[in-house]
Amino acid sequence: MRAITSLANALFHLVLTAWAGMLWSIGYLVVPVLFYTQERMRAGEIAGHLFTVSGWTGLALGGYLLAALLSRQGLAGSLRTLAFWLTALMLILTAVSLFGIQPFMQHLKESALPLDVTRSALRERFAAWHGVASSLYLLQSLLALALTLRVNFGKPVQ
Repeated sequence: MRAITSLANALFHLVLTAWAGMLWSIGYLVVPVLFYTQERMRAGEIAGHLFTVSGWTGLALGGYLLAALLSRQGLAGSLRTLAFWLTALMLILTAVSLFGIQPFMQHLKESALPLDVTRSALRERFAAWHGVASSLYLLQSLLALALTLRVNFGKPVQ
């Protein structure tokens, strides 16, 4: 039984590390390099695909983390933990971005064609929504940091 618990804890940490690492590496390393090295429209297209893939992956990884917390502590116990609420909030932000903001921004890009949306009449709307998306991404990245610190240095996750 102890080996199963150790394996479950290791898997929990691995999944959390993968989710946080994916957020940080794509948002703060890969996408900036894309915009530095590629033509703006092409970089934006690739970045959009990366954020979509990371969104779906984040839903799966975050869903696993929530399920693991619920299976270990039950609903009542989970609702009293910071790890549960940080994970839930990260999942909510992922869903809002993936199903709300990203499709709307894609619609604005398509509506601006053949122009780059940043050079079209829609640029101000796009810039505003880009700012919202960036702010939510930053918040999600900070929540990932808080969750990682909590799980690794705070109370152990049962």
